[in-house]
Amino acid sequence: MFEQIINIDRMEQAVSLFGSFDENVKLLEKEFSVEIVNRGSQLKITGEDINVTKATKALQGLIMLINKGEQLTEQNVRYCISLVNEGNDDKLPSISSDCICITTSGKPVKPKTLGQKKYVDTINKNTIVFGVGPAGTGKTYLAVSMAVKAFRAKEVNRIILTRPAVEAGEKLGFLPGDLQQKVDPYLRPLYDALFDMLGADNFQKYQEKGNIEVAPLAYMRGRTLDDSFIILDEAQNTTPEQMKMFLTRLGFNSKIVVTGDITQIDLPDGKKSGLKEAVKILKGIEDIETVRFSEKDVVRHRLVQDIIKAYEKGEKK
Repeated sequence: MFEQIINIDRMEQAVSLFGSFDENVKLLEKEFSVEIVNRGSQLKITGEDINVTKATKALQGLIMLINKGEQLTEQNVRYCISLVNEGNDDKLPSISSDCICITTSGKPVKPKTLGQKKYVDTINKNTIVFGVGPAGTGKTYLAVSMAVKAFRAKEVNRIILTRPAVEAGEKLGFLPGDLQQKVDPYLRPLYDALFDMLGADNFQKYQEKGNIEVAPLAYMRGRTLDDSFIILDEAQNTTPEQMKMFLTRLGFNSKIVVTGDITQIDLPDGKKSGLKEAVKILKGIEDIETVRFSEKDVVRHRLVQDIIKAYEKGEKK
């Protein structure tokens, strides 16, 4: 058996590190097959040599996050464990990032993984960004938060959010209500993100003034979008023609973020995905970048990662 000691500076560190009912430490003990005991201002880790070394690196990474003001959750504890297991513990300092914006409930919006941090940095540096990856990786939510940040800083005058209503085959006539009521269910995830950042009242006010527009993709045809932050969501369900039409709407002092999951294409059989084609065709063009997310960037329930992995294995077989 091997033993390692970590010194803790403050009692608050230990309280945050252990979590409710010691849940964080129990998770580390289970994942690394070690025993972690708190003795006053020290943590004692015992177990097999290699496991103790890994657990020590993970604990030091978590203490560093606490010192930077981060609140530990099951998600970032598991992510820290995965980085240590992959030998990427040197990247642990990169997890803690600057706040993008504050939600109406006072919660800071920050990247929670290296993939998310790369995504945010790429949006800052480029005019057109493609965010491609599985569900739950924060593609849309982070894009909306970046749009709100740019809008609040008066870098743009408008936020435009759009997505194809392909789930209904673009034939919305059989749904009840006027056109806005017909397409609203398809735009609901975008509304939810904006309500979170701005609040329902502010959203309504900006929408009435024309500063915020949430509309189906067909509404984009024939327009030139200047001074705007434009987000195309669920872009895997665009056709190549729709994608070309959308990208060529770009005006001066505007930014485009395109998000999608190419494993969830709902287009009719035989139709190509505009997202897949655009990522290939536009590769290498300056000021256009693609960020690819993996299941490691999923920030929903732990089971979402497991589900994505299981489907990937099944597709390979």
